Amino acid sequence: MSEASSLRLGFAGTPEFAVPALQRLSREYPIEVVFTQPDRPAGRGQTLQASPVKRMALELGLKVEQPASLKTTQAIEVLRAAHLDALIVVAYGQILTSAALALPKLGCFNIHGSLLPRWRGAAPIQRAILAGDCVTGVTIMRMQAGLDTGPMLASCSVDIGVRDNAQTVHDRLAALGAELLADTLPAISAGTAHEVVQPAEGVTYAEKILKAEAPIDWRHAAGQISRQVRAFNPWPVAQTQFNGATLRIWDAETVDMHFSSAGRDVSAGTVMAATGEGIDVACGTGVLRILRLQLPGRKPLTAQEFLQGQRLTGAVFATA
Repeated sequence: MSEASSLRLGFAGTPEFAVPALQRLSREYPIEVVFTQPDRPAGRGQTLQASPVKRMALELGLKVEQPASLKTTQAIEVLRAAHLDALIVVAYGQILTSAALALPKLGCFNIHGSLLPRWRGAAPIQRAILAGDCVTGVTIMRMQAGLDTGPMLASCSVDIGVRDNAQTVHDRLAALGAELLADTLPAISAGTAHEVVQPAEGVTYAEKILKAEAPIDWRHAAGQISRQVRAFNPWPVAQTQFNGATLRIWDAETVDMHFSSAGRDVSAGTVMAATGEGIDVACGTGVLRILRLQLPGRKPLTAQEFLQGQRLTGAVFATA
């Protein structure tokens, strides 16, 4: 067994983004313990659900710990007893204390879904799309007490296409991060990893996404609303009001179209045209074409499917 593959690793992660890294590492390294968030109520029945990382860890036969906080004496003792060479942290959802960070022999290392120092924080993928970034990526970072402030060991970039949404970017970055970490661990084990301090210039923070951000303000530019739709797919999903009901917008694009009526500008939110190609809505600037949408209690439909039971031309969607 090589020196790198004999590393005693711990893993801390919770959502789907962390699963590819856990799978990848488990093929090459002994993983002594997996930390993940406690089971949470979910769905209409609010039944307790295990995190994606817990489900994968159990499938792999790994030891799982679910402390409410890694600040507790009990959690610290579990971490200490594992005698880890390194702790890998991927979207765990908790801030690690200095005491926890100091326990693994080589340190704690994080896969972060942005090109640091841009988009430190909780929602780097969504914030990058909202901001209109054309490029993002993943960074392997040595963890410090600050929020995503540690030195960088490796990074890799990907383009954000005009049709990408948070889910498609998420999936690419999760897979990319897992491979980049696997490529970096041998150098970490050998003590030869090159660490670069993050520059002070270009720091931005990716605040947590809130449901309150989902409503569309049709007075905004079509391009901005399109980014909102893409950034909030699959959660919380951009939405508008139609006939007193909440209409969720899953997919949309901007179209090159000018609109006016009898020489007067049309109100933002007005449906200019509704065909099988899409539902064209006037915005503060430009036109947004809705491609996929959903009424309450129904499944998402293409515009063509939706229009089989709805007449929309001339309707006005409510501005948030």
